[in-house]
Amino acid sequence: MLSVNGHQVLLDCGLFQGRRKESFERNAHLPFDPRQVDALILSHAHMDHAGNIPTAIKAGLRGSVHTTHATRDLCAAMLPDSGHIQEQDAAFVNKRHAAQGEPPVQPLYTADEGAAALKCFCSYSYGLPFQVVPGVQVTFYDAGHILGSAIVVLDIEEQGRKLRLAYTGDLGRPGLPILRDPQLVPDVDVLITESTYGDRLHEPLDEALEKLKAAVRETCDRKGKLFIPAFAVGRVQTIVYDLHRLMDGGSIPRLPVFVDSPLAVNVTEAFRMHPECYDDDVRRFIVNDPHGGAFGFDLLTYVHSVEESKALNDRPGSYIVIAASGDADTGRILHHLRHGIEDARNTVLFVSWQPPDTLGRRLVEGQKQVRIFGEEHQVRAQVQEIQGYSAHADRGDLLNYIGGLRGRLRRVFIVHGEEGPGAALAEGIRALGVTDVVRPDPGQAFDI
Repeated sequence: MLSVNGHQVLLDCGLFQGRRKESFERNAHLPFDPRQVDALILSHAHMDHAGNIPTAIKAGLRGSVHTTHATRDLCAAMLPDSGHIQEQDAAFVNKRHAAQGEPPVQPLYTADEGAAALKCFCSYSYGLPFQVVPGVQVTFYDAGHILGSAIVVLDIEEQGRKLRLAYTGDLGRPGLPILRDPQLVPDVDVLITESTYGDRLHEPLDEALEKLKAAVRETCDRKGKLFIPAFAVGRVQTIVYDLHRLMDGGSIPRLPVFVDSPLAVNVTEAFRMHPECYDDDVRRFIVNDPHGGAFGFDLLTYVHSVEESKALNDRPGSYIVIAASGDADTGRILHHLRHGIEDARNTVLFVSWQPPDTLGRRLVEGQKQVRIFGEEHQVRAQVQEIQGYSAHADRGDLLNYIGGLRGRLRRVFIVHGEEGPGAALAEGIRALGVTDVVRPDPGQAFDI
């Protein structure tokens, strides 16, 4: 929260994610008065940055939500979906509460309230300055993290003093498929940076592609099925694009591919609507591809209905299913794993980090017996993991980016990361020559 010229400007408003009770309490009780917020600036559409905007609006948020065109279109799919999931979660909990004589719980917001939040959105192109409150001009630079993600740059003037403040949101990785690389912002005085992977390096992207190639070939040789749990925003589209390229180039067998996630279908439509976010490689691919698109080809089917999804379980032969969620804890992927995890010919391929206490984490840790929908299943399928698809900048990327800002940069605030990565990143930034580096405590305030 920035206080400037008597106005309040909020950067992002995401959902805290963790244990159910703690998450609900933190998300329901915002640490600020939404009625006093004059403008909300949204860096990108991931739920840990955008997911609590409907709660703030219900509590009286009066300012507009300012973001990029693509982020608004992603939120149009994701906020109602988030509300729907919360309604389902509340219904599940209330069944147990009713049996135990406990009072019912309410969702943070409903699907309808998620959709209604879009009325408050104003969207802008990259590179075009706009004013949000007196003395604060905002410009979005491409963060290269997901479609529409932005580095938020605020040119601030207060009582004759001028300052350029930049907030990374989530910074992307150079060389990621589909998206452009993060843009370097000139003349930054103060930086607020994420630190998710501030203490580690990612697997190279070309290694990730080789592992995907090997997983498809080996599964096809066994005459099995390849199940890829993937998050609907970004990861599904990247895997579809890579499979398309590999099949067109003859590197892998031409197998039917099914994207089985209603949200991923809607999100992919948003990707198609925003070619201005694509990098040059995707533009060339689209021009030269006989099917005319990065996210559609002759062997690819987007599954819409539950009936179509169920029918896949009886389909003979080898094929690939990409389905949410990426941690295999919810969504249609669970139904496919329930039917296929005991077949040694099959492969379950994880393409993102697996949080603790999820089915995905238990599988990548090598557990041989897991519960799916309350039933015990023997894990006979091959379980593999690709870590190189992360859309977050790693330690090297973060330090390279921040090193490129040196000159006027005099102060850095480190947020959005656990203690270890944040502390390691702070040490690296100081080694670059920026001595004023702070990891704030929750609720701590600073005069800049």
